[in-house]
Amino acid sequence: MLSWQLAMQQAITDPEELLHILELDESFLIAAKRAAQLFPLKVPRGFVDRMQKANPNDPLLRQVLPLQAELSPVAGYETDPLHEAKANPLPGLLHKYPGRVLITLVASCGIHCRYCFRRHFPYAENNPGKEGWSRIFNYIAEDPLIQEVILSGGDPLVANDAMLADFTQQLTLLPQIKRLRIHTRMPIVLPERITPQCIAWLESIKIKKIMVVHCNHAQEINPAVTKALTSLAQAGVILLNQSVLLKGVNDHPKTLVELSEALFVAGVLPYYLHVLDKVQGAAHFDQPLERARKIHQAVRDQLSGYLVPQLVREQPEALAKIVF
Repeated sequence: MLSWQLAMQQAITDPEELLHILELDESFLIAAKRAAQLFPLKVPRGFVDRMQKANPNDPLLRQVLPLQAELSPVAGYETDPLHEAKANPLPGLLHKYPGRVLITLVASCGIHCRYCFRRHFPYAENNPGKEGWSRIFNYIAEDPLIQEVILSGGDPLVANDAMLADFTQQLTLLPQIKRLRIHTRMPIVLPERITPQCIAWLESIKIKKIMVVHCNHAQEINPAVTKALTSLAQAGVILLNQSVLLKGVNDHPKTLVELSEALFVAGVLPYYLHVLDKVQGAAHFDQPLERARKIHQAVRDQLSGYLVPQLVREQPEALAKIVF
C-alpha cells in the first residue's frame, strides 16, 4: 500500500479524536457527532497538523468540524443547489456547459469540507464503474462540440494511477478532446498523493492538462504542499486555484491577499473565488453578496491583476458562471 493510501485510511473520522488532538473543549462534541451523522467527518492527519491547537476559530478547523449550525434547515438552501440532477444524463457524467463535460470517476474525497455543494450528491447512483466508461465515451463522441473533459469530485485523485491512466488513454483516443481538467483538493490536503507514479501518468497525457486545486487559506500551504505543486508544474500541468468565500475562514481582504501571494510562490495562479453555493447544511458560511463584492474589490485594490481571482457564482441551469 502506498503512503498516501495509508494516510487516507488513517484520516480522522471521529469528532472526539479531533477535539482531543487539538485540545478543544468537549462542549463541541455532542453537536459534532450529530452533524457528522448527516455528513461524516473526514480529515487527513497532515492537514490537522497545520491547525492551531486550542483555537476553535482556526480557519482550517472551521472547514472540517461538524457544527450545530448544520442541523437546522434554512430557507433558500437546497440539497441540490445547482440542480445537477437535471444535467446528469448518464451515471458519472454531468453536462452543464456547452463544450465540456464533467465526469465523477469516484465517489469519495480525501477530506470532507463542510461547505461542499455536493455533500448530498447521489454518488451511489453516479459511479459509472469501468463498465460505464464506454457509454461516457460514446456520449462525448456523439457531440463534437465537447472539447474539454473535467474530472471532478468525488476527488479524481482518490483513484489509483493505473485506473486514471486507463481512463485517460481511452479518453484521448477521441480526436475532439483538446483539454483535460482535473479538479482536486488532494495536493493541498494530502500532498503525498503526488507520487512519481502520478507524475508519470500526467506526463504521459499528450493533450493540454490543467489542474484546479482548492485552497482557501494560506495556512493550508506548507513545504510538502509546495513540493507537490512544483512537481506538477514540472510535469507540464497548468496550475490554477479555486477558493470559496467562507465566513470565519477567509472573509477578509488581508486573508485573501495572503492566499494569492502564497499560491503564486507555490506556482499556482488564482482562478475563481466562489460565492457559497446555497447547499443545505452550510448556511453559516455564507456572506451577503454585497459584502463579497466589497471584499473582492479590496483585494483588487492591493494586488496585480494576475493575482486576483474572479468573483463568481454558479447559477443553476445557466450556460456559464456569473462573474461579479
